[in-house]
Amino acid sequence: MTSGALVRLAAGAAGQVLDLLLPRICVACETPTSTADRGMVCGRCWSRIALLAKPQCQRCGHPLAVGNCRFCDALPPYVRAARSLCWVPEATASGILSALKYHGWSAVGADIGERLARLQFPVDACRERAALVPVPLNAARERERGYNQSLLIAQAVAARWQIPVVHDLLTRQVATETQTRLTPGERSANVKDAFALQPDAHRKVRGQHLVLVDDVLTTGATLNECASVLFEAGARTMSYLTFGRARSGTSA
Repeated sequence: MTSGALVRLAAGAAGQVLDLLLPRICVACETPTSTADRGMVCGRCWSRIALLAKPQCQRCGHPLAVGNCRFCDALPPYVRAARSLCWVPEATASGILSALKYHGWSAVGADIGERLARLQFPVDACRERAALVPVPLNAARERERGYNQSLLIAQAVAARWQIPVVHDLLTRQVATETQTRLTPGERSANVKDAFALQPDAHRKVRGQHLVLVDDVLTTGATLNECASVLFEAGARTMSYLTFGRARSGTSA
């Protein structure tokens, strides 16, 4: 046996002993993970999330029913495409998001981003996308959480798409109420004028196709408000990328 093989064998044995003494726990389901699992979420949880079914609308990414897609109506005309990985709220997906947003497991952002990077966009959107733009948090909320989960997801996607993350374009100038319990109309009013362009950002967005990144797309109110600010600043078009998507007639 070669020295390299001996090192690998010893490392594997050491890993098994460590897993026995200090077993890793999935941050979503709180059960021990297997040695084959990578990241903070176990393979069982990733296999249980409710993926958006295919076929999907080429623009909004919503599963298609019989007839024309009616979900694109919620997107402004300058939004080229929207993609999401799975449905929320749903037990497993919600557990993964909760670990990221509320329990300090920041590494889950990289796990999510790895999977979002595999989603298929229209060919022209892939060719033209210039940068990823995470939806900003209010400063007080980001200090409390310790990070912006959308930025962590965007950074993981950017590493695979090989395009930059630009996180100094937008600022959330209003500490908005959480959107969770609001109606679609209340959500739009809640984020109206909540975002502003950072100084000197016009030159960075002019003529660009930007991909806005957030954790969840519900009615689209937050993403649409961000897209509006960027479009008015000179961006040519936008796409949306989120981990979760709500099951509702306005989810597009």
